[in-house]
Amino acid sequence: MSQRDPTYSEEGAGQFFFEKSDASAAYSEAEVVEPTLAAETEIEGEAAALVPIPIVPGPITLAKRPVSGRYNGTLGAFQLELRVDVDRTRPMNRLSGDFFQVSGGTTSYVGSFIVNTPTITVTTTQVVARGLGVFTFSAGAPVVEVTIPRRTVLQAQAPATVKFFTTGGAAGATYTCAFVSMYFRTVRLEIDRTSNITTPVFNNYNTGSLPSGGAARNLSVVAAYGEAGIEMMPTGASDVVNVAEAGANTSWSDAELHASMQRHFSLWRDLPQWAVWLLVAQNHDLGGGLYGIMFDQQGKQRQGCAVFHYGIGGTTADKQRLQLYTYVHELGHCFNLLHSWQKSYATPPVPNRPAALSWMNYPWNYPGGGAATFWARFAFQFDNEEIIHLRHAFRNNIIMGGSDFAVGAGLGREVLADPVRDESGLMFNISTHKKSFALGEPVVLELALSSTQPKGRRVHTWLHPNCGMVKVVIQKPSGAVVAYEPLIDHLVGDRDGMVSIGDVIHDSAYIGFGKGGLYFDQPGNYLVRAVYAALDGSQAMSDIIRVRVRYPVTAAEEELADLFMGEDQGTLLALLGSDSEALDSGNAAFDEVLAKYPKHAMANYVRLMRGFNAGRAFKTVIEENENRLMVRAPKLEESEKLLAAAAESGVLDPVTTRQTLTALASVQINAGNEKAATMTTNKLTAMAIRTA
Repeated sequence: MSQRDPTYSEEGAGQFFFEKSDASAAYSEAEVVEPTLAAETEIEGEAAALVPIPIVPGPITLAKRPVSGRYNGTLGAFQLELRVDVDRTRPMNRLSGDFFQVSGGTTSYVGSFIVNTPTITVTTTQVVARGLGVFTFSAGAPVVEVTIPRRTVLQAQAPATVKFFTTGGAAGATYTCAFVSMYFRTVRLEIDRTSNITTPVFNNYNTGSLPSGGAARNLSVVAAYGEAGIEMMPTGASDVVNVAEAGANTSWSDAELHASMQRHFSLWRDLPQWAVWLLVAQNHDLGGGLYGIMFDQQGKQRQGCAVFHYGIGGTTADKQRLQLYTYVHELGHCFNLLHSWQKSYATPPVPNRPAALSWMNYPWNYPGGGAATFWARFAFQFDNEEIIHLRHAFRNNIIMGGSDFAVGAGLGREVLADPVRDESGLMFNISTHKKSFALGEPVVLELALSSTQPKGRRVHTWLHPNCGMVKVVIQKPSGAVVAYEPLIDHLVGDRDGMVSIGDVIHDSAYIGFGKGGLYFDQPGNYLVRAVYAALDGSQAMSDIIRVRVRYPVTAAEEELADLFMGEDQGTLLALLGSDSEALDSGNAAFDEVLAKYPKHAMANYVRLMRGFNAGRAFKTVIEENENRLMVRAPKLEESEKLLAAAAESGVLDPVTTRQTLTALASVQINAGNEKAATMTTNKLTAMAIRTA
């Protein structure tokens, strides 16, 4: 939709219009210089303390207020939120802003800009920053000039005058923006905890308690983001979720967490907003090795995350440090920050930074020394590029519920290219159990890691792409290259071991659906490759495999493809089932599969998913009752029947079959059927012998 250009003056606004465009479009930058600020005393903080006045003859000089922060102004129907970043803590020497348009009682987001290399001029009376902006729309006047008077600590903060100019020098719009805050963005944070937490919820950590690379200070989650220029405002809605009704099954699945976020997060809306939910729970179904996850399964992404105290809880200094790190790390994903070694998977891609001393790195994967070296050097902060993102990223690329997390469409073919040199000492293989798949059939990737060195290699054992240490890239029949992005990003802990020649670590992963929707959504030949991020920073690449998706031939194949190829169906398969009401349409489609095609091979994927879900007590955090927790009891008989049929079908790959039999044995034990459980365990043992 065409809109008036907010960078041009009201008098000329009728002549200048813009069309919204891709925020990642490239723009040229003007040649500019970044001078240092004049050497003059600056006082940190929004309300700076008075400087003692020396008792000496001569004029009295009062300290000047910093000018960095957030400003708001209005011009006609347009509103401008301006961010100035030239002084205070870790100045990034940038300007940025967001435009909004008011129409009656409605305010709509228009677009954003950033000036990456402004010329900054500082005198005793004012600060002026000027440069060519990069806009999310075609701005008629893209040159931005901000002038802010310098005032003393005894005076109120001065407003900023923002002028826009065409590249030819003609004047555009002028905004007068009042100072709002020393913070560049403000986010509402709601933290809930479950009642079975066995250690205190994290409060703060003294960074001087253990050796580190930064100044000693008491640091909370709010303070950590405050140092980055982000104001996290805890809401009054935080409470305790009573899990007593869950009985013995108090661990959480991904499906339960996402359903609970939609039902319980008091600020949750299916739209972009500066609000985020953090659930502090005791344990995840994956066990103590999983420290935290970020929710982004469907709809508007990056609105919630969870941390698990089974792996990070405690009151010792090292546990307090780990809790601070985990809380901040997971919230960082909600701001659309990727892991330090995965920056190239962003859109647009940027270089990876595996040696970054950042909240977004993994201490135990730090190259050249691991966790001990990382913690000894870590200053408890984001790196500079992440600070720039947090303060100045285009609004939709950072706001919760905005752009999808780590959109992989800009990957390019370089991830599919063979390495120039491979001295990793590792062999990483991928395969599929079948040579071809029906349209809509779940594509499951088998992964295997082994060593090529006689002495073996120390490796982490997280092979599933959901854990962030393995990246899968898919080339579609059209030639487009995309990255498989799991629905939920898992923060995993230190789980490593030696792998010698002859040893193989196995896993399997459903890669048919993720953040990018359905990846195998058309008939044809696909190319798939995966890369394993090793402990020393090297990358072990798999060979490229071909996956063929067949054209439907019969009417049954056509209808089954329609029944499987939906967003809800893909989500259910990725989560191994869910009771969430938001996925009712997907469950209805799978009901039809079992009713109309019970003997078809594809029906066994439904049985697998339904069997796993039926075997667990499904917990959903709600608000309608005092306990705030709704628990659906396990359906053990139904689960046993479904899992047994899926395991015997021959449709599943060996790794998934073993996982299914393991789940089946657990269900049989819970149902009191020990004889059946023993028979299932014997099948598992026989499988292990055959594959050894």
